[in-house]
Amino acid sequence: MDTKTVGGQRREFLKTSAVLAGGAMLSGIPFVGAHASVDDTIKVVLIGCGGRGTGAAFDAIASGANIKIVALADAFRDRLDEAYTKLSERHSDKLDVPEDHKFVGFDAYQKAIPLADVVILATSPGFRPIHFEEAVRQGKHIFMEKPVATDIPGIRRVLKAAEEAKRKKLNVVVGLQRRYQANYREAIKRIQDGALGDIVSGQVYWNSGGVWVRPRTPQQTEMEYQMRNWYYFNWLCGDHIVEQHVHNIDVANWVKGSYPVSIQGTGSRAWRTGKDHGEIYDNHAVELTYADGSVIYSQCRHFEGTSNRVDETFQGTKGRIYLSAANDAILWDAKGNELYNHPKRGNANPYQHEHVELFDAITKGEYKFDNAEYGAYSTLTGIIGRLATYSGQVIKWEDALKSNVDLMPERFAWDALPKVLPDENGLYPYAIPGQTVVL
Repeated sequence: MDTKTVGGQRREFLKTSAVLAGGAMLSGIPFVGAHASVDDTIKVVLIGCGGRGTGAAFDAIASGANIKIVALADAFRDRLDEAYTKLSERHSDKLDVPEDHKFVGFDAYQKAIPLADVVILATSPGFRPIHFEEAVRQGKHIFMEKPVATDIPGIRRVLKAAEEAKRKKLNVVVGLQRRYQANYREAIKRIQDGALGDIVSGQVYWNSGGVWVRPRTPQQTEMEYQMRNWYYFNWLCGDHIVEQHVHNIDVANWVKGSYPVSIQGTGSRAWRTGKDHGEIYDNHAVELTYADGSVIYSQCRHFEGTSNRVDETFQGTKGRIYLSAANDAILWDAKGNELYNHPKRGNANPYQHEHVELFDAITKGEYKFDNAEYGAYSTLTGIIGRLATYSGQVIKWEDALKSNVDLMPERFAWDALPKVLPDENGLYPYAIPGQTVVL
């Protein structure tokens, strides 16, 4: 990583981020990754046919571009079939997936990617580095969901592939959709222009009641059970500070224009402690310390029956800002006078708009988007947060980035064993601060 960026070269970083995230064309760069369909139809392949993958396919269709979904790939046939049914019911004209373009299993992505101009990567996050590498190797434009990895070796793989994607001029959009939401863009642009002075503190939250649980069923192997109930295993999910809270953490890094130099915090399994809850925590509270000494407080929890909060707020030397994906973005000066108010209502759906901008660039033969690097570093911020809460230690960014702790199984097969296994009572080991070693 560029230590100058970490060190807080804020203005230059923000200008660069605005170009790469917001879609300004990089002038003077020859575009070599245009789609290859003879009839100008953009061929799209979906890797990962669960709810988010199917939603991303619908968002791609809603972009208005001349696309055709030509292949589906998933580890599980039932999920593939469900996605195919949903897509065909609503958009049969955009679906051209014969039986021999339906790929199932751990190697399904390898068979599907060659058919694509654009690849949508939406499996559980642990597989993202592997799939991203392959899509880049084959020269495809890419939309990939967040987070982009679950461990630090995976982050390094993504960063290396991101460099290759830049060399090949492949558009890469990451599903951190606040970067494509108008009220966030307009409000943060004003921060970049100095409206609030230097950002000295902030708070970011994702507090909610939690997500689904998929109980174990008879005849499942351990590998299938963990993949079906993937949210609760770090090799697949990364814990909810990575999988979900990455959105808010990414906003903190975007507003600061840099990445933390160290992270500390606390967390536990206070409410979600059953056999179906794997190894992850249900609450994390961390401090992100940046090179200029400023601290952003980050909190996420999955507790039923408690107050929910999903938003971000920051304080600067000249004022403060409130941001929310569901509400308005508001800036105030130091005296409390409103400087700017951008209502959320009436704005384009950011989940769709990130596809609108991606497919517009591809249609026009433009190279605009290089989201993989900031997607990787914001994911890394969440991973370091997890390491800090699991260990109870202060984790330095540069130390973490050297870690070789690999969470992925030794091999991918239904009879293979993941690295974390249940005990005789069906309970999984989990981190204990002060005892667990994470680096």
